[in-house]
Amino acid sequence: MKNLIIAIVVLLVVLASGSLFVVKEGERAIVIQFGKVQRDDQSGETRVFDPGLHFKLPFIDSVKHLDARIQTLDDTPDRFVTSEKKDLIVDSYVKWRINDFARYYLSTGGNKLQAEALLKQKVNNGLRSEFGTRTISQIVSGERSALMSQAMQQASTSSDELGIKIVDVRVKQINLPTEVSNSIFQRMRAERAAVAREHRSEGQEQAEVIRADIDAKVTVMLADAERNARQLRGEGDAMAAQIYADAYSQNAEFYSFLRSMDAYRASFDNKQDILVVEPDSEFFKYMNASQGRKND
Repeated sequence: MKNLIIAIVVLLVVLASGSLFVVKEGERAIVIQFGKVQRDDQSGETRVFDPGLHFKLPFIDSVKHLDARIQTLDDTPDRFVTSEKKDLIVDSYVKWRINDFARYYLSTGGNKLQAEALLKQKVNNGLRSEFGTRTISQIVSGERSALMSQAMQQASTSSDELGIKIVDVRVKQINLPTEVSNSIFQRMRAERAAVAREHRSEGQEQAEVIRADIDAKVTVMLADAERNARQLRGEGDAMAAQIYADAYSQNAEFYSFLRSMDAYRASFDNKQDILVVEPDSEFFKYMNASQGRKND
């Protein structure tokens, strides 16, 4: 009897634990009964259980927990073709959440990875359609908002069959393919190099003109300076000759004496020089004179 009571208590505990399930905050739950999603008997709509403690039939009902929060799909960039048949590498992301839990479960099995793979395909189809009707200039210049809005509308229409509502679609970055970017950079570099060479040649030409002008001015200035120097030297020589003439006319002997002193100074200026002259020559007449005058 005691064992029977224990067995009954254990059975009741198992039945009670199998009859209760908890839905966490940020989640929703649906109950699968005999492979079908449980629906409300009166309205026929799917029964979605909010966060809290709920009951189910043990061993018959199974509970599927689904994330009801807004999700972010941010995958690798994809290649799109514009109306000009030019390739673009587009990096985008999608904000989405579950709208119809029963449809979401039936179409994806409740697998988030599978749901995002299907959703990405539908969003890319919408983006590909929008990119295909626009040129690169239109996409870059200011039609990006309209492009994302229309792509979201197209994706939202096709994502309804997944039980998903697209909250937002955003294009983060648009780049050219690597091979195209390299080609454009090489062309830009060649154009800049050509402009630089043109500027250098113009600069060299202007430098030659400036250098030639300066050289001409320097030549003229040197010629003027040489002419002025010769003129001043000639005037100085003429003045010196005039002074000598005046001195000679006033006192010939004194003039001769000064000239001899200048000659002595010039001759004996360098101690390394050697003079070979007779002591009684005319050159030393003032040095031989005891009174500083010539003896007649």
